[in-house]
Amino acid sequence: MSLVGADRVPRGDRAARLAWARLVEPGDPESARLVAAVGAEAALHGIDPASSLGQQVAPRLADLDVERDVRIAASLGARLVVPDDDEWPPGLDVLTNPPFCLWVRGPLHLAEACERSVGVVGARAASGYGLHQAKELAAGLAERGYTIVSGAAYGIDGAAHEGALAVDGRTIAVVAGGVDRPYPAGHAGLLARVAESGAVLSEVPPGSSPTRWRFLSRNRMIATMSRGTVVVEAGLRSGSRNTARTAADHLRVVCAVPGPVSSAVSAGCHLLIREGAQLVTDAAEVVEAVGPIGELAPVKRGGVLPEDDLEPIHRAVLSALRVQSATSVGALAKQCGASLRDVMGALGVLGVNDLVVQDGDGYRRVRRRPSDRPASQRSAT
Repeated sequence: MSLVGADRVPRGDRAARLAWARLVEPGDPESARLVAAVGAEAALHGIDPASSLGQQVAPRLADLDVERDVRIAASLGARLVVPDDDEWPPGLDVLTNPPFCLWVRGPLHLAEACERSVGVVGARAASGYGLHQAKELAAGLAERGYTIVSGAAYGIDGAAHEGALAVDGRTIAVVAGGVDRPYPAGHAGLLARVAESGAVLSEVPPGSSPTRWRFLSRNRMIATMSRGTVVVEAGLRSGSRNTARTAADHLRVVCAVPGPVSSAVSAGCHLLIREGAQLVTDAAEVVEAVGPIGELAPVKRGGVLPEDDLEPIHRAVLSALRVQSATSVGALAKQCGASLRDVMGALGVLGVNDLVVQDGDGYRRVRRRPSDRPASQRSAT
């Protein structure tokens, strides 16, 4: 038994994959199982019209025209990529319901670009802090040779693409509609710039509208195409957290950028960190998390002060001294609960380190100049 209108069903694996992409929604489980079992062409020609899958595809079969889709793609300068192509991103194969094919605009070779890539995602209604962090992270990662993968949405996604482009880096925009329909419309210029040097890709055919369920489906591709995912800002109910969960489920590294504890758009990031995501604050820390062994982030330390290596008694004596008035040795011994001998020994060490100065019969602390303090402390003076 064959489908009604089977004369419209194409032959060949490549054409069959285009047909499947037109006939069913992204991530459709039943069609994905069938194609995985017998191949795209055999699955397409073996559909029982009376089955649930046959009834599912019947309404779209009448409008199926693979050659038209190919012509439209060619007119856009887009190419078709299928799993047998060397350009196919191998990370997509780990999905239970992978895309049947991809429409791609832009010169970037997908498989090569995804070998060293990071997904950067987050809230659409991002704060100024989040937008700044997304741009800085993406730029820093791109400068280190990482491809930035995101979804071209307003907010964090757009900032991530902008950050990569600002340093002439590589970036991939995974969109929920056809590659001929820029969405959101306000990012038409951004998507055009991405297509000039990177890649804009979709698993749905040209002309397809972005829908809520297609956004969720495209998130699974961002999560598995890249080596890891960084969530910059996200609410408690967020598509970005969905991307992070998919990444974690497929053994990808998940990172999150912390924000103010009072910020609703950082609440999702904080929850991810509590659930095991790695806290990151800059590109170097992301590279350490997702990159090969040995790409370690610099250890962050505060400024080194002369008193950092002092013994406890030396610290106690120094703390008891004042800057503007001298304190006698006896008074210091009483305050510190130490012997006169120990106090004198401590004053000797402190004097050698230029931390105290004798003033008459007592000692006082040397006033520290602003230049002697770490930069992080100077603003407080």
